Amino acid sequence: MNDILIIGIGAGDPDYLTTQAIKALNRADVFFILDKGEAKDKLIALRRLILDRYIAPGRQYRVLEATNPERERDVSNYDASIDSLNRDKQVVFEQLLGQLQEGETGAFLVWGDPSLYDSTIRILDGVIAGGRPLAYEVIPGITSVQALTARHRIPLNQIGRAVQITTGRRLREGWPQGVDSVVVMLDAQDSYRQVIDEDLHIYWGAYVGTPDEILIAGKLVEVAEQIATTRAAAREANGWIMDSYLLRRGGREA
Repeated sequence: MNDILIIGIGAGDPDYLTTQAIKALNRADVFFILDKGEAKDKLIALRRLILDRYIAPGRQYRVLEATNPERERDVSNYDASIDSLNRDKQVVFEQLLGQLQEGETGAFLVWGDPSLYDSTIRILDGVIAGGRPLAYEVIPGITSVQALTARHRIPLNQIGRAVQITTGRRLREGWPQGVDSVVVMLDAQDSYRQVIDEDLHIYWGAYVGTPDEILIAGKLVEVAEQIATTRAAAREANGWIMDSYLLRRGGREA
């Protein structure tokens, strides 16, 4: 049986790694890295930088890379496309895990935290359910939500009020009931434009924690177009975009 570590590496800044994560890095014999294409080479470079910085000198380890499957876009059944993507990912995971030698400890380096909008835990559970004997441990990391609120110098919640974390697709269905603060992730369509009449403040960030970081905050009605223009230009320049934002009633400019 092999042990697997699912290590949250934080949201872009190598300094976000916890002491627990650094200790976990130094327990692993093999690191699995999924390649998402040339446009996202910086994500792989960050993982290699983390290994170089935090693994003790002289400790031997291997790095195994594989191509990350792509989700089919513009399909009517979103849930089905996610199920298909996760099945494809499970095949890749099984191929990588099959290269472990008896007794070796493998590690997946997960952007942010493994519990928030990441499929690694679910996919490993699928691998185990399929018959491969594994034991795994999850090491938490600083999420993009924490990094975003820290960079804007705001609390995540208002006193005694709930916070909802959702996707752009869900936001386009309407403002959630019973909450004043909504964090939106995985939004490829500038969905904040759908709630521009809700008298909201927005705290937006792209590439948070990296040298490419961009932050914009203000009344949504006043900065929505600035965010859309900035986001489009950043995506064009870098070939990809990684952003999130918090919408809040009764907010303030950061």
